[in-house]
Amino acid sequence: MHLFAGNARYTLGLSFVGLLSLIGITLYRLIVRSKRHKDMPPGPPTVPILGNAHQIPPTGMYKQFQIWSKEYGPIFSLKLGSTDAIVLCDREAIHELLDKKGSIYSERPRNYVIHEARQSSRISLGGSANSMWRDKRRILAHNLSPKQLDEKHYRVQEAEAAVLVNDLLDSPQHCFYHVRRYAASVATVIVHGFRAPRFDSFWSKVCCAMMSGWLQAGFSNRSEIMEPGAIPPVDEFPILKLIPGFLAPWKRRIWFSRDESDELWAHARDLIDKRRKLGDVRDCIADHLLEEYEKNGWPMSDYDFSHVLGEIVEGGADTTASQLLTLILAFAKLPKVQERAREELDRVCGTQRSPAWADFVDLPYINATAKEGMRWRPVAPVGLMHRNSADDWYKGMFIPKNSIIFMGTWAIHHNGSEFKDPDIFNPDRYLGHPKLASEYAGSPDWANRDKFPSRHSEEHSMHMAERSMWRIAAKLLWAFEFSEPVDPVTGNVIPLDVNAYNDGLLKMPLPYEVNVKPRSQAHVDTLKKELHDALVFLERYNN
Repeated sequence: MHLFAGNARYTLGLSFVGLLSLIGITLYRLIVRSKRHKDMPPGPPTVPILGNAHQIPPTGMYKQFQIWSKEYGPIFSLKLGSTDAIVLCDREAIHELLDKKGSIYSERPRNYVIHEARQSSRISLGGSANSMWRDKRRILAHNLSPKQLDEKHYRVQEAEAAVLVNDLLDSPQHCFYHVRRYAASVATVIVHGFRAPRFDSFWSKVCCAMMSGWLQAGFSNRSEIMEPGAIPPVDEFPILKLIPGFLAPWKRRIWFSRDESDELWAHARDLIDKRRKLGDVRDCIADHLLEEYEKNGWPMSDYDFSHVLGEIVEGGADTTASQLLTLILAFAKLPKVQERAREELDRVCGTQRSPAWADFVDLPYINATAKEGMRWRPVAPVGLMHRNSADDWYKGMFIPKNSIIFMGTWAIHHNGSEFKDPDIFNPDRYLGHPKLASEYAGSPDWANRDKFPSRHSEEHSMHMAERSMWRIAAKLLWAFEFSEPVDPVTGNVIPLDVNAYNDGLLKMPLPYEVNVKPRSQAHVDTLKKELHDALVFLERYNN
């Protein structure tokens, strides 16, 4: 009996020693791996286990990147627990690594939020470049190419633009929401074959979910929960996954986002199937793909197909709406920019017609205005995360395999040594860039690029958004005068806040009011005349 008890105590002692040893080894590894490799780019000092994870703000990381880039240089590193992160705030580095070495930098890091929200198959967010990923990329590359946009989809953009400016004539106080409806409707017509006739319609709702969220339910939007720092560092400290949902509000936010997304895109697909059963086949991406797949076989699941349609819509609508609202915000603050643009527009268009895409070459200031909006307030100020699949070196700096690669888009675009007075909206910066952003993105002349991040990370939305921005900026500046609102009681101007943007991975101005005044009765008459043909064309997409 004593021998048995002794053996038990001995075994228990060995187990306790083993447990302590395991804990000690684990802590040692965490402490060692939370230190920066001596050849990595410099960065802020680390602390044991956490590395720099405790320094990541819950929102607004793009501003922190700008601060660190000034202190440690345009290429710096972070340690997020045991995970390495490299931040590129340098044009040449982005070109040399993300563009030229796309074979090892094209993948996305595994992300808990993306995985839990069932977004891992998305081209912009997902991981490995597998066969389904390539099929989806082919869909985007073909259907949203400059050729398709300029020869086919332009009719949708032109028609919805005519509706937008007439909406502003009828209810200028709802300018913010008219712009969002326009961006949603262009995207859903091109993709699903349905338009959003009103801001409160279903087809506008599906586009606004990403940026606006579901505030009535008390949950954040998808963009907010995907912003680095918005939730605990689960990927770096997997033990956090064990926290039950009732103790982790951030988990409930993710699950709600997932379920809402699934419900919206499933309903969108159901509407497509119902009209097709009635013989109503439309000229849109969804119908063309369905006909192809029904004939040749399905390259992806029905679920993934519905969500890739949603991804195209979200990418185009979010980017377009955000940048257009940024431009209007700038116009209202800067009457001299409007005056300069109107001189150009009046010379080219007069009052008998509004500007069209055919006027692009003759309206370089409008193009410069659109580009400055993208620089001044980029939609994705930290870009989209990348991951390198192999060890790499750049200018003597080591980039370990499986590092998270961030792009400091905001830091690049607000670099005072490159852009004089970077916080000021000044279209003159881009008068030497008469071409579209997509043409500069594909050029090896990285120093002459007009905007970042890399061409691979936002290629499919860049083409649609930039064309919409140019069309709408031209029509708005031709037709209206914008100014800051005035208090009806005091008569004082109510200043607009150019820094009032939402939290999240993607940035959009918070709702604002702005004065919108038609320039003349001749301009009003022209807008109303152009509306008729637009509505006739869009009628086929109304139900």
